[in-house]
Amino acid sequence: MRALDRRIGLLFGGFILLLAIASARAAWLGIFNSGPLQRFASSQQIDNKVVPAMRGVVTDRSGQVLALSESTATIIADPYLIHDAPTVAAKLGPLLGSSQKQLTAQLSKPHTGYVKLAENVPSTTATKIMGLHIDGINQSPGLHRTYPLGSTAGQVLGWVGADGKGQSGIEYTMNQILKGKAGLRRIVNDGNQQAISIQDAKTMQPGAKIGLTLDTPLQQEVEHVLAQTAAQFNPKSATAIVVNPNNDRILADANWPFLDPNNLGASSPEAQGNQSVGFAYEPGSTFKAFTIAGALQDGAVKPNTMINEPPDLAPYGYVIKDAEAHGDVSYSVAHVLAVSSNIGADLIAQRDGPNKGANRFNYWVHKFGFGQPTGVPLNGESNGVIPPLSKYSGISMYNLPFGQGQEVTPMQMVQAYAAIADGGVMRKPQLIQSVGNKQRGPAKGQRVISAKVASQLRGMMRGVLGDGGTASGAQIPGYDLAGKTGTAQVAVNGKYSSSKYVASFIGMVPASHPKLEVAVVVNQPSTGEYGGTVAGPAFQKIVGWAVPHFGINPCPKPCPASAYAQAAPSTP
Repeated sequence: MRALDRRIGLLFGGFILLLAIASARAAWLGIFNSGPLQRFASSQQIDNKVVPAMRGVVTDRSGQVLALSESTATIIADPYLIHDAPTVAAKLGPLLGSSQKQLTAQLSKPHTGYVKLAENVPSTTATKIMGLHIDGINQSPGLHRTYPLGSTAGQVLGWVGADGKGQSGIEYTMNQILKGKAGLRRIVNDGNQQAISIQDAKTMQPGAKIGLTLDTPLQQEVEHVLAQTAAQFNPKSATAIVVNPNNDRILADANWPFLDPNNLGASSPEAQGNQSVGFAYEPGSTFKAFTIAGALQDGAVKPNTMINEPPDLAPYGYVIKDAEAHGDVSYSVAHVLAVSSNIGADLIAQRDGPNKGANRFNYWVHKFGFGQPTGVPLNGESNGVIPPLSKYSGISMYNLPFGQGQEVTPMQMVQAYAAIADGGVMRKPQLIQSVGNKQRGPAKGQRVISAKVASQLRGMMRGVLGDGGTASGAQIPGYDLAGKTGTAQVAVNGKYSSSKYVASFIGMVPASHPKLEVAVVVNQPSTGEYGGTVAGPAFQKIVGWAVPHFGINPCPKPCPASAYAQAAPSTP
């Protein structure tokens, strides 16, 4: 009996000891280690996911969608919870577009955490996958930026990086407005990692919609014309800009080579920058309009003032000639512009004497906005290169007046020519029409020349497209056009090349009260060189398409000729 009692006592004591150990363990877990254990449990059951903000839509002036974000998901798997990998792979394969063999291998990996099966899966497909209720299969929400029109306005729109931030173009410069604010979603999972509760802890706020001033049909036509120009002349690059000079809204901004933001890998590195603001080049004869504008505004000359020109100028041993050789002639200021005389431009710039002429020329260069960015919302805008007056050499007033020795951008030239088109008032080019539901009003303008001088210049530039002008082949019968050609040698290793040129043309229609301004700049065409024969035809095609599109009627017959036309130079 005593032996039995002893055994019962020992057994009872053992139970008491085990109970004491269990109680101590429970106390240690529940009191001293409760925090870490709770956090561990939460990490296994509660998943806090960032909900990316829906990026704002980008449209053209009429509402055509140019960029938008689509809800997507990343499909993930936990191989530890996958008990029949081949069967699961057979179900997921058709939905993910992956082979059953590949998925089986991914789902059979040793347990090392989650395995990413696919990214950027459309939300509709992700919903179907989650509807299969497969243990160990889950999703992580995301967004995919897409550009429905492909390469249309590719450089203007830019693209978005993997981090969801704009990397170029409007996507970059307007990123703060487009990006919105991310949300936070709290998901409670069961033991098989299937969601049993989903709650938004912080609501996602989508980005604002941005409406651009671009006209998509015109943009596509301009890009088509640039492609034709590239096929014919094989240039290094080309750009074209169309604006409404009455409000400086950009209707088209096209660049060749093209860029498809949907497929950056297929685009050349040269295509990733926007040449309309980033390409700095010597403008050549298109700059003569500003040389003459300043002289007209200062009263140094009038359109019919006669300029006595020698066959050439030879300052400091540097010989300056005109494209067409001539003897001693007398050209009117208007004819100097029409035939694009380098000698005439120099003599007009120096009309007030070398010192005063240099001061006034430098003043007008900056007055027309050269040497500083236009402020258009596109990244990579160049200031150009304008030598300060203190750096003028003896030769400066013999090359700057006809567009050599300084660098400008196509957008700067468009801005300055728009002042001539719109009665002497210059504005910053506009690319944003609306943000959200708020329309942006016209930009505030600054008068740079009088309406009279602007009208005189337009009348003079009619002669450029008339008989004997440098772009007579760019005329469109029945329309009142004005413009200016440019052919500039490219500097290579400090010397001007005899085979590399930048050909350009800037014009407007109708010349009396312009509603459209078009600039075409072709960088280093392999065949052809002159602005009138390389860029002029592109201008003609763009304008020929645009005038009926915007309802611009032909002029009453006959169209106005240059009011300052000079049939032939006279001999002094």
